[in-house]
Amino acid sequence: MKIATAAYPLDELSSWAEYEDKLARWVSEAAGQGADLLVFPEYGAMELATLEGPEVAGNLEKSLWAVADRLAEADALHCRLAAEHGLHIVAASAPAAGERDRPVNRARLITPTGQVGQQDKQIMTRFEEEVWGVVPGGPLRTFDTALGRIGILICYDSEFPLLARAMMDCDVICVPSVTEALSGYWRVRIGAMARALEQQCVTAMSSVVGPGDWSEALGTSFGTGGIFGPPDLGFPDTGVLALGEINRPGWTYAEVDPAAIARVREGGVVLNRRRWPRQEGRSAPAAEVTLR
Repeated sequence: MKIATAAYPLDELSSWAEYEDKLARWVSEAAGQGADLLVFPEYGAMELATLEGPEVAGNLEKSLWAVADRLAEADALHCRLAAEHGLHIVAASAPAAGERDRPVNRARLITPTGQVGQQDKQIMTRFEEEVWGVVPGGPLRTFDTALGRIGILICYDSEFPLLARAMMDCDVICVPSVTEALSGYWRVRIGAMARALEQQCVTAMSSVVGPGDWSEALGTSFGTGGIFGPPDLGFPDTGVLALGEINRPGWTYAEVDPAAIARVREGGVVLNRRRWPRQEGRSAPAAEVTLR
């Protein structure tokens, strides 16, 4: 399969038609390069809040619910584009109505046949939890698709190895992200690369890039698209299959062979995924030794 990960700038939209045109251009461009799986970033859907005007877009609480109210319409658009181009899309994550009267951060995997799989963020950043009031959502899921088994870890979730371990059967783990500093980008990128190493799979990271000064939540974001694998048999020595240029909008592409993932899991130089259980019994608190 060919994966495309987005370095996606947010716009101040004047109409729904403008959003339709923007998304259609992005999807058409990736489809024209032969992409099978498109990965848009975390909170990339927040630009929909600008359709309600600057007062709503700039208000933390109002912007959440403005986007949540548009989510079904946005998913219908993604379904139409996925069917038109015959590809799978991880739609930009968005606030969605949760079960506790607070929004969750939800990504959706959309297939060419119109099926929609939902994955909610599991662990909130301090800003989401302490300021924005976004809460953890439903459980982790893996999606069995025509491309292989796919999972989604939204941004901060990629920094927690046990979440990826719960997706150990996935060929690809998508990592939609938004980070407001280079240090944040590197945390998520290091997390994505570590998860690819541990579970001997491919991770596909996307990023919001550039200014979103109309939003109190977003500001200016730093990042790029990146596709990573285990630095082992059949993969680059660096583990980097493809990497975009920081804050340059556009797609980053890589060809991924699911058979290569199976081969490295079966006969790689190292077998991290298979030997994960060997940590058990060895990961108790380390014995303290005094050396003076």
